[in-house]
Amino acid sequence: MENIDGTPLPTLLKRNAHRYGNQRVALREKEFGIWQSVTWQEYYEHVKNFALGLQALGLGKDDKLAVIGDNRPEWLYAELAAQSLGAVPLGIYQDSILTEVAYIINHSEARIVVAEDQEQVDKVLEMADELTGLEKIIYTDKKGMRRYDDSRLVYFPEVQELGREYERDRPGEFDQSLAALKDTDVALISYTSGTTGFPKGSLLTHRNMLRMALNLHAVDPKREDDEFVSFLPLPWIGEQMMAVSSALAIGFTVNFPEEPETATADLYEIGPHVMFSPPRVWEGLSRSVMVKHLDASWSKRFVYRLAMPVGYRIADFKFAQQKPPLNWRLLYGLMYLLVFRSLKDRLGFSRLRSASTGGAALGPDVFRFFHALGVNLKQIYGQTEISGISCIHRDGDIDFDSVGKPIPETEIRIDNADPSGVGEIVSRSPALFQGYHKDPEATRATLIDGWLHSGDAGYINEAGHLICIDRISDLMRLEGGTQFSPMYIENKLKFCPYIVESVVLGHQQPYVTAMICIDFKHTGKWAEDRRISYTTYTDLAAKPEVYDLIEREVVRVNRSLPEGARIKKFLLLYKELDPDDEELTRTKKVRRKFISEKYAKEIAGLYGDREALDIESVIRYQDGKTATLRTTLQVRTVLPPEEYAAADRVSWLKRVFGR
Repeated sequence: MENIDGTPLPTLLKRNAHRYGNQRVALREKEFGIWQSVTWQEYYEHVKNFALGLQALGLGKDDKLAVIGDNRPEWLYAELAAQSLGAVPLGIYQDSILTEVAYIINHSEARIVVAEDQEQVDKVLEMADELTGLEKIIYTDKKGMRRYDDSRLVYFPEVQELGREYERDRPGEFDQSLAALKDTDVALISYTSGTTGFPKGSLLTHRNMLRMALNLHAVDPKREDDEFVSFLPLPWIGEQMMAVSSALAIGFTVNFPEEPETATADLYEIGPHVMFSPPRVWEGLSRSVMVKHLDASWSKRFVYRLAMPVGYRIADFKFAQQKPPLNWRLLYGLMYLLVFRSLKDRLGFSRLRSASTGGAALGPDVFRFFHALGVNLKQIYGQTEISGISCIHRDGDIDFDSVGKPIPETEIRIDNADPSGVGEIVSRSPALFQGYHKDPEATRATLIDGWLHSGDAGYINEAGHLICIDRISDLMRLEGGTQFSPMYIENKLKFCPYIVESVVLGHQQPYVTAMICIDFKHTGKWAEDRRISYTTYTDLAAKPEVYDLIEREVVRVNRSLPEGARIKKFLLLYKELDPDDEELTRTKKVRRKFISEKYAKEIAGLYGDREALDIESVIRYQDGKTATLRTTLQVRTVLPPEEYAAADRVSWLKRVFGR
């Protein structure tokens, strides 16, 4: 691979256009059920025309351009066009509510917003009075926009046409603009997830993003003919890492699903070679496989249950870096032909070579599950502030308890370690950000002497792998002194087809408890199969049979936990946790402080003597309207695993013999 170090991202696009021209596909988008291809030359032309159109509208060096919408080629055109002018792009999550949109536009001082469609335009226009620096709103989908009469509105193709006219009057100006770029220029403001408050804007340069992509490539190689499906929000640094930096550096094809709801089906059609997703995607896929197996015929369930222990055994050999004996290899080969090959194909993983997860810890049960299927899943660790990645597993050296080893040019150390070696994870690399936009105080607290202080607790094991335990602020200690990681227990709970989210509690309390959100789709199907009637999520979550179902899963998890860290009580929440209610970040991370305040009554009930709680809560809908929900929550006390097994046998005998 040629040396491209020091090359700004738009210059990489120009290089790829010269290298591949119209011979190779750079982008592919599904529209009206048909995949539409964009070659590298067309990609470059789109970016050039839009950049010159933006220049004609007055966008210049260091100005800010915000993009909001689903993953579309126009997002990349806008981002790279802004970078070509020395301006700075930033992304806003497409499901952000009005106040979040206004905060980021104002905080970033964006002069122009590129909004995908009418829905996103409406969000911006509704907050227009508060957006004092906003000059233009460029929309990419004109459906529903005919009657809009606002001088700030411009149609995306009209900006490109403006760019073509601009070039006729000033030929060669785009090339001059590219030549003036430096790799130390800020290429992106990437807003953090905001688990502890308002999101902060990380300033990342072209060099930051490219060095990260090349160092990742060195240990997890990508190929020019690889296919990648971009279905995770582009404001997330993980998606930027793949769909922008790595795609430009390596030259593989980025595919965009027709809609977020069709992403799974579109992923199956493409059959990607490369996939990077946060834990919630892998957890959702594992839940869907488990539910489908439960709904399958008796013979298919039998073969599946026969195959999975074999898959797990082979996975354990791999984790132990041991070569499986011949009899196990032959048995796995048979199970692969009978079960695993078709399962991988149904998931769209038949060609998958590079599979990784990051953004949060993935539970060991989910990790083992995919390795049992034959998916070579790796854990990535990093932060937005270090361009997305600092550690990854290597092929043949995968430990599901760890997040791997540092990538090239990255250093990891543990600060303020206790006697067991656990302390704060601190790192540095060429991908380290320049600081937070308009927040020097937070920058000084996070970036100290060139080292990024992550706020994560962890240690380095004897094999040189980094073990990330949890956020330092999230580690909990019971009254008796037992320390535990709530995230670890939550991940084990989520390896269940009927649990979509959980919040584990217990800091300075006598025992561990949990608030659990059921998976409405899968739990609803389970209830229907057993003729259990229900109306709403709240009604289903209150059913005694559903409590019994979830209790079995809690007991399963308790069996794998130290006695002091076992869940003693739990309740099923009357609604799913939602970013719109500020309970989760836009990347679906739990906001623990906010939840501890909002659900104070429920938490108090878990540590009281009552078995039922009368709850009155305000529910906020996406359109901003609210409603009051009144319900009764059950608090279930969980028996120790040994006692539960005995009680379960007695219950089974009573059902069989009618006594």
